[in-house]
Amino acid sequence: MTAVLGTGTVDADVHCAPASLAELEPFLDEYWREYLVDGGQSLSPSQGGAYPPLAPTSATPAARAAGLLPATDVDQLRSAVLDAGSLRLAVLNCTTSFHCNRNPYYEAALTRAVNDWLVEKWLSRDERLRASMVVPTLDTEAAVAEIDRLGSHPQIVQVLLPVRTDAPWGNIRHRALLRAAADRGLVVGLHAWGRLGQAPTPSGLTRTYLEDYLANSQMLVQAQITSLITQGAFAELPDLRVTLLECGFSWLPALLWRFDKDWKGVWREVPWLTGKPSEVARRHLRLTTAPAHLPQDPLQVRQALDLFDAGELLLYASDHPHDHGTGGDRLLAALTDAERARILSGNADAWYSFGA
Repeated sequence: MTAVLGTGTVDADVHCAPASLAELEPFLDEYWREYLVDGGQSLSPSQGGAYPPLAPTSATPAARAAGLLPATDVDQLRSAVLDAGSLRLAVLNCTTSFHCNRNPYYEAALTRAVNDWLVEKWLSRDERLRASMVVPTLDTEAAVAEIDRLGSHPQIVQVLLPVRTDAPWGNIRHRALLRAAADRGLVVGLHAWGRLGQAPTPSGLTRTYLEDYLANSQMLVQAQITSLITQGAFAELPDLRVTLLECGFSWLPALLWRFDKDWKGVWREVPWLTGKPSEVARRHLRLTTAPAHLPQDPLQVRQALDLFDAGELLLYASDHPHDHGTGGDRLLAALTDAERARILSGNADAWYSFGA
């Protein structure tokens, strides 16, 4: 996105990552430090294949030239994002733990280390930064314990979860995790990607990166939203807020139209759903502007935004350092002044209580 944003903007999705596992070692106990060394563990340079370094979508030309894939320290982020964009606030999302191995004890240790690294190396060094904490996905009790440990930190505003899972987040087995986040006043962020061993389609694993990439912002995210609504997560947790990060948004109107239609015929299967699914989605969901899958024609862009309440439901996100083309610019150009102000800052202030 290259449009001029103006001062006061809130960026809801900025990526950061440790340059290597060595950066996380000070935040691990002796056993896990030895585990890393003896097992020859290392970070994947492509985050488990999610962002191949040479893929055009993995970084903007400017970020690539600066070696930001993504930023590995605060100084890099200041010059490339915070100062360059005159940002008031930015929410850091570190997906380093998304693709770690299937050892639940290691995953719990790694997510704790990532969170402590975020607090010490990032949040303490720039007051404009907020962060999503990461939690283990293989052990719900450990995830709840991590939320209890760190969820009250004033700069932690979100619990980051992968959109690719072995069971959708609406499943009852995840309810304690979602409840812990809601009780702490934290937003739950569902972010693109996750363990690549999880099949992203109903017919199994994909065979190309293009299929895999498309699945995040089409099949996977829609399945997660359908699950959260139909399996009663929002009915049981009325304070639960979910942000869809790097998952697109132009698919939402078609999903909600069909959702409302089919609910009218089979509502008896979901008695806890007492209103239209589209109304539930409006109360409990927000979506980030990147990637913006929109037409080239400005009139058609405006028509696409009018299919849902874009001015209320969208949160601005650069998704730095990733490159999603010019869709974000076309989005901002099609907005009214009032809509632009809400999307660039007002919606995030209300959703994350930044103005409180």
